[in-house]
Parts: sequence; structure tokens; C-alpha cells
Amino acid sequence: MTVTLKTGYGILKGNDREFCNEFLGIRYARAGRFEYAKPVDTSDDAEYDATSFGGVCPQTRTYYEHLEVPERLFYHNEFRKNIVYDYDEDCLNLNIYAPKSAKNAPVIIFIHGGGFNSGSVKDSCFDGECYAKRGVILVTINYRVGVLGYLTHKDIFEEYGREGNFGLDDQLLAIKWVKRHIKDFGGDPNNITLMGQSAGAISIQYLCLSSQNDGLFQRAFMMSGGGLFPKFALPRPSESTREYWLNLMQIAGCSTLDELKTLDLNSLFTAIEEIKKIRKDNTYNTMPVVDGCLIKDAVDKMIAQPLKIDYMIGYTNNDMYAAIMAHIGNKFAKENNGYVLFFDIDAPGDDKNGAFHSSELRYVFDTLGKSHRPYTNRDEEVSHLLIDYIVSFAESGDPNGDVRPRWIVKPGYALCVGEKEIKMGRPNSLKLLWNTVTKGDPK
Repeated sequence: MTVTLKTGYGILKGNDREFCNEFLGIRYARAGRFEYAKPVDTSDDAEYDATSFGGVCPQTRTYYEHLEVPERLFYHNEFRKNIVYDYDEDCLNLNIYAPKSAKNAPVIIFIHGGGFNSGSVKDSCFDGECYAKRGVILVTINYRVGVLGYLTHKDIFEEYGREGNFGLDDQLLAIKWVKRHIKDFGGDPNNITLMGQSAGAISIQYLCLSSQNDGLFQRAFMMSGGGLFPKFALPRPSESTREYWLNLMQIAGCSTLDELKTLDLNSLFTAIEEIKKIRKDNTYNTMPVVDGCLIKDAVDKMIAQPLKIDYMIGYTNNDMYAAIMAHIGNKFAKENNGYVLFFDIDAPGDDKNGAFHSSELRYVFDTLGKSHRPYTNRDEEVSHLLIDYIVSFAESGDPNGDVRPRWIVKPGYALCVGEKEIKMGRPNSLKLLWNTVTKGDPK
């Protein structure tokens, strides 16, 4: 069944689900390749069809199937198997899951991960109905990644006075779009929580370091990405990454930025695969940069004065660089009076990956039933409890409720979510270190 809603954006046709009205693929901005996006606040259609997901930013897996990239097979099987994606540079769209009778409802905006090089919110682990069922509007957003999201070039700087960070800028535009329009969906534009995982959490961390974003959102929940990473992994000055992209252009046979703008995507991503073979610094050049605008200064200087908002920080027992993730998350939480979540439930179905990076997502979005893993009723109970904590946090900044184990802010302590119990305590640092050394990122 479908439902229509009259908004300032236009008349939207969405999906009438059991516990929510679902509006998918709403365009929030448009952008040419290697151009900063411009917001879209009204639809040209008499009735905007929001019944299916919008395009996903083209990325490596668009042209290089997972079977040709073995290290991606694990996550493909976990979250993307049997899903058909529409890869399109016209990918600046968002999805809204709203309670049917929402009025002044809290709002959560979720930013997906993917190492700044991949990802989408169409993956099987994501669904917002569980939040709408509890009276909260969930918004998920797509944004530009990889070369399309983070290329730098002197011509871009000469035109805009900044360069790179297209993907981070997309996220900011999406947040501003939600703040302007969410009231039409029954949401409270002055009660917005940002929630992200991995690169999505790191993005939120960067957005929380700029005073120009004060008032856009009131809370932040960063999973596997909150805190200050070691200096070598922090954003570099934008001009220092230009050489990498010039190398890519040379491989692609493009002598000017205009030629790269019109190069067919298949050739562009073929060049990306080629540069990966000859360079070892790909990760550090395909991520946010210090651009003097969105990231005004070195992050290790800016992090001393983050926005004065409510914070939650999460990590898992076999997170990516688990011991480091725990250290930087705990440190940031201590300095900013934040709640800490330690997810300590090993993924069922194998005995070698533990609570791997991203394993908590199915619990956070109540999508355990969409997995190949043998989850139990206990896992469902934990999922519902976690969602209740997150909903309370989004409502007031305090995750606690009358019938849940009490979650307190205490340096060195976390809400430890284990297979047998959920309680406050000190995360198992030896386990984190052991998993970092022996397990690492799943393959």
C-alpha cells in the first residue's frame, strides 16, 4: 500500500508500512562531478515517487565484483548479498521512516560507513521502522564516496576557495535539508541526533568540531569512530593530497580536470584499481581533508573544543583496530561527559570473527532476521533493549529508562553488552588487545 503526504518539498508518495510511513530516495541536493552540491528544496514532479530507494554513489564494487576482491567477500555476504543496487552519480538522496501520527517527534539522522570509499543505506542491515514504532523519525542518507567524494585539485580550489570533502559537504547539506523539512513529516527540527558507524561516525566527529554547525543537531552517537585517531590517520591539508590525484589522472590518461569530469565511470574506476597496485597510501588520500571550511584546522587541535552537545560512543570487542578504537572512544567520552557502549557479543555462526566491525548494526536496526547467522531470541531481546536506549538518548540525551540496566557516565566504564548480561563495568581490555592481534578485520 502507498501513502501520500503534502509537504513544502512537494507531494510525496511513499510506502504505508505496519508501523511507519516510509519515504525513500528523496533528492536533497544535486551536484556535477567534482562540484559542490546545491540543495534541492522543491520537487518538479506533481507527485514525487518515494516508494523505492534512490541511486547509490558509484564505487569500486560497481565495476569490480566482490569475487574479484576477496577481502570484500565477508562484508558482501553479511550485508549486500542478493541486493540489486542502482549505482548513479545522481545519488544525493535520503530516506525517511516516520511514525504514522508523528507530531514533534525526535529525529535521528544515520550516516553509513564504508571507509569513505564505499557503502550505502540500502544494505540489508538498515531499516528505520523499529524507531518509528517507538515514536522517533529515522532518516538515512546517501552521499558521495571515494574519488567522487574526496578528490582534490587546484582548479577546484580556484573555483570554490576550497577543495575535496564533497562527501562530507553532502552530509552537511542533508542534515540542513532535514532541519528545514522534517516538521512536515511530524519531526522536531530542534531535536536532532546524528548517528553513524565507522566512516559515518568519523564524519560526525568532524562535524562536531566546527562551531558553524552549532544548533544543527543536539546529540551524537558515534559507533566505531568517535575520538581522536593517531596522527598519521588524521585528515591531511588538502593541497598535500593533490599529487595522488594527479597520479590517478595520469593513469587514466587525463591531462585536465575537465577531461576527468567527462571520463566514463568504468575507465575511472579501472584507473583507481591500477593506482592501488602501485601506491600504498590510497587510504590516506581518499578521505576528508583539512580544507579550511568544513575542517578548518588540524583535527588534533580542533578536538579540544567540540560542540557542547550530548554524546554516546560505541565500539565492539573485535572492532577495526579494537584496542585503539576503545582507547580513543573512552578518552573522548571522558573529556566530554559521554556515555560509552562496549558491544561484547560474538557473532553466532563462526568462532573466529568475534563481535566484528559492523556486527552491532543488525542489533541497532532490528534486522537480525535478515541475516544468514543463527541469531536467537536472546539476540532479539538485546536488539530491542539497545534500540530503547538509543530512543531515550534521542528524546532527552539520557539513555536510561525505568526497566533497563542503568547506564551511567563514569570514566573507564561502559555499558557492557554481553551474551549473558548487560551491565555497567570496565571493558575487557585484554580481550580487545587479543582480538586486535589475533583476529583483526574479517576476510
